[in-house]
Amino acid sequence: MSQSTISTFQLFALIPDAETARLYLEARLWPNGTICPTCAGQDRITARKGGFYRCNKCKLDFTVRTGTIFERSHVPLHKWIYAMYLMVTARKGISSLQLAKEIGITQKSAWFMLQRLREACGGNGGKLAGIVEVDEAFIGGKETNRHESKKHKTGRGTIGKTAVMGLRQRGGRTVAMTIKNTDKETIQNAIFDNVEIGSTLMTDEHSAYVGLDGIFYKHETVSHVGGEYARGPVSTNGIESVWALLKRGIYGVYHQVSAKHLDRYVDEVSFRLNAGNVKQHTLERLDSFVAAVDGKRLTYARLTA
Repeated sequence: MSQSTISTFQLFALIPDAETARLYLEARLWPNGTICPTCAGQDRITARKGGFYRCNKCKLDFTVRTGTIFERSHVPLHKWIYAMYLMVTARKGISSLQLAKEIGITQKSAWFMLQRLREACGGNGGKLAGIVEVDEAFIGGKETNRHESKKHKTGRGTIGKTAVMGLRQRGGRTVAMTIKNTDKETIQNAIFDNVEIGSTLMTDEHSAYVGLDGIFYKHETVSHVGGEYARGPVSTNGIESVWALLKRGIYGVYHQVSAKHLDRYVDEVSFRLNAGNVKQHTLERLDSFVAAVDGKRLTYARLTA
């Protein structure tokens, strides 16, 4: 086995129960001591039984779950950590049906867990720089595969699909998000928001990228229409591999993803490529996941609204 990977058996040996999981989370989320999630104070906190704490300043009773994706969940913490382990190690993700079987909960609860975990995957880690590949993809089922009542009957192509824009720094991070359309204003605003001025952009020949070369960026293109996919170092193969991974997960694991929740699935793939890099040790990848859960509470009412 790779030295950067631990097996499921080893994970269970490290974190065998809910109490061990609680101590693990507290050590990662509160490395310098217990912190009140309301006032961020540390000096007037009293420890109580069962992992509960009392902030005598703001009179709040709290646990390590408070203010995180784990809040008000009845699923034991060691099952949460195992679900996180599966998400960072499963290259194409894991379905709610499979997770339900793995940890012994209902499929509905597993789906809610996974959506909470995907919520933690979101967040901006700063702008990309250097050589950045940019591309768009359209996610959605084929018109011929839709039920007759759900067919758009407006032709082939992108009709009925959701546009996703991706930016990948060579040797660095990936940023991706759903967008309303692929017009010039939307595309270029997303680039300005996520790429540092002075970087080199590599795109296809889409007209939305026209005008980027000059004061702000250096811009290189490949002509896919003309059968060109690489010209020396100029290509968009890196970001296109992200689309391949996203689509394989949707088609092979999830089978169907609604446009309403697609952003979270995109965030999951981006997170797995960034903090979930296989060159990092599994425990380091788990630590990155735990660091992202704070302040990301997602209620079922908001999820299904």
